Amino acid sequence: MNVLGIESSCDETGVALVTSDGTGVPRLLAHALHSQIDMHQAYGGVVPELASRDHIRRVLPLTRQVLAEAGLGLDAVDLVAFTRGPGLAGALLVGAGVACALAAALDKPTLGVHHLEGHLLSPFLSADPPEFPFVALLVSGGHTQLMHVAGVGAYEMLGETIDDAAGEAFDKSAKLLGLGYPGGPALSRMAAFGDPTAFALPRPMLHNGNLDFSFAGLKTAVLTQVRKLGSNVCEQDRANLAASTQAAIVEVLVRKSMRALKESGARRLVVAGGVGANSELRAQLNAACQKAKVRVHYPELDLCTDNGAMIAMAAAMRLQSGRATPSHDYAFDVRPRWPLQSA
Repeated sequence: MNVLGIESSCDETGVALVTSDGTGVPRLLAHALHSQIDMHQAYGGVVPELASRDHIRRVLPLTRQVLAEAGLGLDAVDLVAFTRGPGLAGALLVGAGVACALAAALDKPTLGVHHLEGHLLSPFLSADPPEFPFVALLVSGGHTQLMHVAGVGAYEMLGETIDDAAGEAFDKSAKLLGLGYPGGPALSRMAAFGDPTAFALPRPMLHNGNLDFSFAGLKTAVLTQVRKLGSNVCEQDRANLAASTQAAIVEVLVRKSMRALKESGARRLVVAGGVGANSELRAQLNAACQKAKVRVHYPELDLCTDNGAMIAMAAAMRLQSGRATPSHDYAFDVRPRWPLQSA
């Protein structure tokens, strides 16, 4: 079965083709991605209406590109999968509408996929795919969650953020430091030149005994330090504050992840989502997991952000596991807010 996946939940348009023989791990044939970063930079963040309009322009050319790279025609597509939620409503509607219209024209079934499940299963696209069961650290946009994953569709929430997520902490702190959009990568680049011990920033909820997260207090602490430094702050102080902010976020993520592994008894950790591309987070998790003698798995770097490959992969794995039934009913809806456990 060849699954075409379409992702349009926010500011990336992704299309991919995955093939599955029904038994082994599905295999990626081709994928293409267009990022809207340049368009949104002038506004300092994503403008939903502009994002939706750009998805309309990009999705069909990207589909043609993917099919050409795979050396296949539309007639080779057996199922069209799309991101049903969560995400921006207008952006989701573009992907869902195109997917269902294309499937109807081809007389093929469709399947709506949960965006976070796509991230969760994206490491199966890597050269070193994980095996079930595992603990998953999902750090994507407004989501920071720890889950125990027994299999496809079998997700137990261990802990989640009660306010700002890790990605939001990166982005909001970057904005306070006067860095560009997207803030997380910009802050990480500046942090490479700073001293992570220069500022004593809080590690919220690190010692509260559970696996929940909170990063709103860290953002407030960064704001306080920015105000203390004033308008004539030197570049080294900004780099030091960036490094200290990153160190605080990474320490919380690593310590909570290792606690989740210990409490669940799992011997594998999967890290997925955009923040999972952070080099400092990867370095510290690698060291901690090596010490604890557990395996850690990541998606390939180019598949950490939103992409169509993870949507096609999640759809293929759901079908293989019997967790989903494709539909020939081309009416569709989207779910901007959608708990993963109810997917």
